[in-house]
Amino acid sequence: MQHIDLTPHFNLLEFVASSTALKSGIDNTPPKRVIKRLSRTAAGMEEVRALLGGKPITITSGYRCPTLNSHPMIGGKRRSGHTLGECADFIGPAYGSPTEIAYAIAESEIPFDKLIDEGRWVHIRFHAERARRLVFTALRDTGGRVIDYQAGLV
Repeated sequence: MQHIDLTPHFNLLEFVASSTALKSGIDNTPPKRVIKRLSRTAAGMEEVRALLGGKPITITSGYRCPTLNSHPMIGGKRRSGHTLGECADFIGPAYGSPTEIAYAIAESEIPFDKLIDEGRWVHIRFHAERARRLVFTALRDTGGRVIDYQAGLV
């Protein structure tokens, strides 16, 4: 896959990189319509980066083709926004913990659709037609599996 800058600080490879896809031989190349959505998601992530004082952000999961999304190691939902190019999971340790980042975003005016404090990372969704600003905290069992989502930040 060729290097394509989506925005000044984010490129396509950051949004499609997946060790699970690589190990499993899954081609995670997005179609053109998804690349357009990834550009919008990257633009939203530029707003997040600016909010966090310009500190670096690492995308830990962006686009997932349906085959990758349904892989047992991923366990993504069938209708996941990741398969549409609308979501990013990320960390920004130079700014703070995922919870600190989630609070900063929730208190900002960034037009996100959904924000989840996942504990070890932040999940954010940017939708073209809506910015509902839904905020959740993932509740996990002792093994780290998500058992529920609670509205708001805990």
